[in-house]
Amino acid sequence: MALKIQPLADRVLVQPEEAETKTASGLYIPDSAKEKPQQGKVVAVGKGKEDHKMTVKVGDSVLYGKYAGSELKFDGKDYMIMREDDILAII
Repeated sequence: MALKIQPLADRVLVQPEEAETKTASGLYIPDSAKEKPQQGKVVAVGKGKEDHKMTVKVGDSVLYGKYAGSELKFDGKDYMIMREDDILAII
């Protein structure tokens, strides 16, 4: 199924990874203590601006800042929409 969201200009739509549910030693982390994920997969990319070519593409795994972008829910899934400048690295 194709995604029905097309980011504009230099914006990128990222599907965040799931938050860790267990520690390395096997303890379960309650929902209230889970860290907000800072890694995800690019699912849609805008066309860029005249003076800014897009460097990320659909399918890239990326790292982004803790307070980057805006959260949104679409078709029951969580996404983040942010400017490409908010992306720190492609991994």
